[in-house]
Amino acid sequence: MLLQACLAALRQVFSPPLRAILWKSLALTIGILVVIWFALTRLIAWFLANHHLSAEYPFLDTLAFFFAGAGLFVALAYLMPAVSILVAGYFLDDAAAIVEATDFPGDPPGTAMPLGRAMLYTLRFAGLALLVNFVALILIFVPGVNLVAFFGANTYLLGREYFELAAARFRGLGEAGAMRRHHSFTTMSAGALLAGLMVVPVLNLLTPLFGIALMVHVHKGLSRKALLAGPAAQGRLR
Repeated sequence: MLLQACLAALRQVFSPPLRAILWKSLALTIGILVVIWFALTRLIAWFLANHHLSAEYPFLDTLAFFFAGAGLFVALAYLMPAVSILVAGYFLDDAAAIVEATDFPGDPPGTAMPLGRAMLYTLRFAGLALLVNFVALILIFVPGVNLVAFFGANTYLLGREYFELAAARFRGLGEAGAMRRHHSFTTMSAGALLAGLMVVPVLNLLTPLFGIALMVHVHKGLSRKALLAGPAAQGRLR
């Protein structure tokens, strides 16, 4: 089921109905990253201007600024999950509605969460992703542990966030969370796909839209599986 959902999501990302949202999500993602980049470079420049490493060897300041700028690329990689969650939360309902209408035309459409509630939920998870990835960034000097921490944390966070946002169009957040926990292997596997995509330069910019389309398909598949299993299986999701 997950492979089919992944292929369907990939097809949807580049389909004509989603193309406008794709460009908007790319523009928003890049815009946020540019603002973060500008803010951090200004902060580094201010710090080095007021804290010289060596008065006798000014080239050390230039060298420090160069390495700090290079380090920002690493920092941005750890900020991408939080940025992805923010962008996904903003475009979720528009993109999910298109995926539902084109791939599941016979099913009742989902209901969008109120924008304020959806953004508060998204901001909470983006903040958590920021905190967790900051801890993973601190562990960058611990070989092996850093990569495991980054991949493991984002597998859980992205799997949880994207699935619950997609499921919340059809059920309450509490029920969406219960469904995610009941099908933890499937949702975590989907989260692992998103975490893996997150570390691929350029392609990671597609994560918000791909994640939405993927989890719409995953939720639909699990819902149909529960429906076929009968009332007892559906009761366990509450």
